[in-house]
Order: sequence, then C-alpha cells, then structure tokens
Amino acid sequence: MALTRWDPFKDLLRLQDELNRLFESEISRRMGEEGLTSSSWIPPVDIYEDENNIVVKADLPGMDQKDIEVKVENNSLVIKGEKKFEDEEKKNNYHRIERFYGTFQRVFTLPDTVDVEKIKATYKNGVLEITIPKKPETKPKQIKVEVK
Repeated sequence: MALTRWDPFKDLLRLQDELNRLFESEISRRMGEEGLTSSSWIPPVDIYEDENNIVVKADLPGMDQKDIEVKVENNSLVIKGEKKFEDEEKKNNYHRIERFYGTFQRVFTLPDTVDVEKIKATYKNGVLEITIPKKPETKPKQIKVEVK
C-alpha cells in the first residue's frame, strides 16, 4: 500500500470550489424563478496577479464581442453578456444540448490598489482578458541595504 501525503489546503480549495458552484447554481435558479431568465449561466474565470497588474480571464466561447459588456461601478468589475442560441441549430433535431446559452453576469470587488482609469479588455479566440493595472504607489519597492 502506497502512502500519500495529506494536503489539507487542497481539500479546503476543493470544498471552496464545490460551495461556490452550489451558491452560483442556487443564485441562477432563483433568478429564473423571479423571471429574469431561466437560462442563466456562469462563465468560468481565472484571476491572477503579477507585479504590475491583476488579470481576469473569462471563457466566453462562441460569443460575439458586441454581446459582452465590461464596466466598473461602485468599486466592482462587472462582466455581463448574452450567448444567444442559434436558430439554425434548432432545425437539426438535436438529441442533446449541453452547451450553455443565455445571459450571465459576474461581479468582482476591486481592491483600492488598482487604477480603474487604465483598465483594458481584449477578446480573442473566445477568451475575454481584462488587465487591471496597479497604482504605482502600491507596487512593492526594493530597498537596498548598505553595509557599513
């Protein structure tokens, strides 16, 4: 029997992912009950940070750029849009449809350390990439230590 090392953080991250999916699906379900839309979906995102920027990447395959809206309001980054169901697909007598269609909205709180006036967004090959630059005064500074 092989021994494996237990990593509690890996289990916590998996639990967090499962709870996020549960809450997001419940929110989508309730939005449908309220009549907003029953076909809401939540595109997956990756968020990472380097020395100069925070980068948000969202998978939005098959969407037109005109159907995607990115804005900053109340210190939050809002990504929303609609992936439309193509009429020609209805004619082909599909047996299974697993791709997501409908409206979506993702909201992320922005830290005070970013410069909201210089946010840039690009859309290429179904991936929306939003670059959020950090303010110069919040970037880490290296201080040289002199030896006497």
